[in-house]
Amino acid sequence: MSRDICVHTWPGSYYLELEKRWVPGKLALTPRTLKFTADKTGEVLVHFPLSSIIEIKKEASHFIFSSLTILEKDHIKHWFSALQPSRNAVFSIIEHFWREQLLSHPGAAAEVSSSPMTKGKELTGLMACSQKRLEDTTKVLHHQGEQIDSIAKGLDQMESDLEVADRLLTELESPSWWPFSSMPWKAPLETKPRASTSAASSEAFGKEGIVIRVPVVISQRTESQVKPGRLTILVSGLEIHDSNSLLLHKFEREEVDDIKIHTPYEISIRQRFIGKPDITYRLLSAKMPEVIPILEVQFSKKIELLEDALMFRGTGVSSLTEKGFSVWQAASGLMDRALHGEPLGSQEGKSLQLQVTEPLISEAEAQELRQILRKLKSLALDAETELERQDEALDGITTAVDRTTLTIDKHNRRMKRMT
Repeated sequence: MSRDICVHTWPGSYYLELEKRWVPGKLALTPRTLKFTADKTGEVLVHFPLSSIIEIKKEASHFIFSSLTILEKDHIKHWFSALQPSRNAVFSIIEHFWREQLLSHPGAAAEVSSSPMTKGKELTGLMACSQKRLEDTTKVLHHQGEQIDSIAKGLDQMESDLEVADRLLTELESPSWWPFSSMPWKAPLETKPRASTSAASSEAFGKEGIVIRVPVVISQRTESQVKPGRLTILVSGLEIHDSNSLLLHKFEREEVDDIKIHTPYEISIRQRFIGKPDITYRLLSAKMPEVIPILEVQFSKKIELLEDALMFRGTGVSSLTEKGFSVWQAASGLMDRALHGEPLGSQEGKSLQLQVTEPLISEAEAQELRQILRKLKSLALDAETELERQDEALDGITTAVDRTTLTIDKHNRRMKRMT
C-alpha cells in the first residue's frame, strides 16, 4: 500500500502536444509513479512510473519559461511549467526519488513484468524486512550499552577522586605538623581534579556511533528553498549535511524538542529557543520509512504523528504488521508442509488449501527462509542478553550515584566547618 501514498503535490501546468496548449492542474508524486491531473475535468493527463524516466531537466525557451522536462524510455517528452512553490524545489524532490528508485531497485520493473510475485517471495520479503528492523534495533542497543559502560567508568573515576579528596580533607582537619588546635589555612586543590575531568570528558566525546545515514531533501524556512543533503542518526544525536558534506546543523539528543512525522517520507525536527527563533529542518527522503522506526526508539517521547501519518499507520502499516505477525507464527510449520505438498487442516483455516501437486514455497525459498529465521533467533537472543546486561549495569549505576551523592554532601559539610 505504500506505493499509492502521495509524497507531494504541486500546482502547475502541463503542455498538451496534440492540442498545443497548457492545461492547469496538479502534479502528484508517489514513491513509484508520477502523474498530472487536470483541475477542470479531473482527468489524468499523464501517469508513468519513475523507473521509465531517462532524464529530468530544467529547460527554458522563448515560448516556455522556467519549465521542467521529463524524458521517458520511449523518447516521450513531458513539459511542466508554472510549478509552485518553485521549479527548483519540484526538480530536487522528483530527482531524489527517481535516483533512489534506480539505486534501490535496478531492473525492478522488468522483474515484475516477467515473473509474478509468488507466496514464497512475499514471505521472504516480509521476513527480510523483519530482519533489517531487528538488526537496526540491536545496533542501537549495543551503542546504548557502550554509553552505559562509559557512564559506569566515569562514576568509578569519580569515586576514586572522592577518596583522594577524603584523604586531603582529613589532613587539613588535623595535620600532624600543626601544633595548635585551631584549623590551618586553606590550600587550593582544584587543579588536578579539573585535569582528570577534562581528560575523561574528551575520552567520552571521542566515540560517535553512526546508526544510519540516508540521503534527504532539506528545506529550512520556506518550501521553495530546498537542497539535497544527508541525514545521519548518531547514538548521541542527529547531524544534517549538505550535498558537499558540509555540516549544516548538529542536534544533540537532549536538544531535540520535537520530531513531527508529516508523511511516511517527510519529517521535521525542531529545537526551541527563548528570545530567538527556533531551529527547524524539514526533511524528505525515499529512505525515510527505514529511519522513522529508529527515531521512534531514540526519541519515543518527542515523536508526534500528524494526520497523514496517522492515516497511513492506521491502514497500511497495521495491515502489514498483522500480516507479518501471522507470517512469523506460521512460518516454520508452513515451510515444511508447503515444501512437501501437504494440505493444511481445517483448524488452520479452510481458505488456505494447498494442492499436493503444486507446492506453495519452492525448496530454494524454504532454505532462504530457514536461514533468515535462524538469523532472527540469533539477533533476538543477542538483544535479550544485552538488555539483561544493561539492566544490571543500570542498577549498579543507580547505587553508585546514590553513594557518590552522599559522599559529596559529606565532603561539603566538612569543608564548610573549616571555613
